[in-house]
Amino acid sequence: MPQTKSNIVLTGMPAVGKSTIGVLLAKRLGLAFVDTDITLQMSEGKTLRELIQTYGLEQFCDLEAGHILSLNIQASVIATGGSVVYRKAAMRHLGRSGVVVYLDIDLASLEMRLRDIDARGVVYAPGQSLADLYAERVPLYSGTADITVQASDVAPDQMVNRVIAALGD
Repeated sequence: MPQTKSNIVLTGMPAVGKSTIGVLLAKRLGLAFVDTDITLQMSEGKTLRELIQTYGLEQFCDLEAGHILSLNIQASVIATGGSVVYRKAAMRHLGRSGVVVYLDIDLASLEMRLRDIDARGVVYAPGQSLADLYAERVPLYSGTADITVQASDVAPDQMVNRVIAALGD
C-alpha cells in the first residue's frame, strides 16, 4: 500500500465529465489515466449496460467494488464509475492512495447532459427518476470527498484549472 496519496480520484454523477476531465488532468500533471468503467468492461468482456442487465444492481455494485479493490496503481488520475460510492470498502481503498475529488454538478445541468440513462449504463433502481438518483448520491459523494469542485456550466479546460487550484498545485 502506498504511503502517500499519489493518485487523484474523480467521483461524481454520470456525465459530469470525470473521464474527459481525467484525461486532460492527467496530461497536464504528467500522470497516468485510468477509467474504472473501461477497465471493468475490458476485464468482464461486456459493456456496463450488459453487466447491469446480467447481474442486477446489487451484484453489479459488488462486481465494481471487487474490481476497485484489486487496483494497485500510483501516480494516476482515476475516473470512477458513478456508482462506486455505493460500496464503502471501494471508496476507502481509493482514498488510501488518492485525493478524492467530487465533481459537483447541479441537477438542471445534469439533466441536459444525461439524455439516455439506460444506454450509458447507469446504476439506478426501476422507476427511480434522475432527480431521485441525484438526491440519493449527492450525500454519498460529498461524504467521501476530500475536495469538492463545482462542475456545472464549465468547459473542460476550465474544470481542469479548478481541480488543479483545489488540489493546491
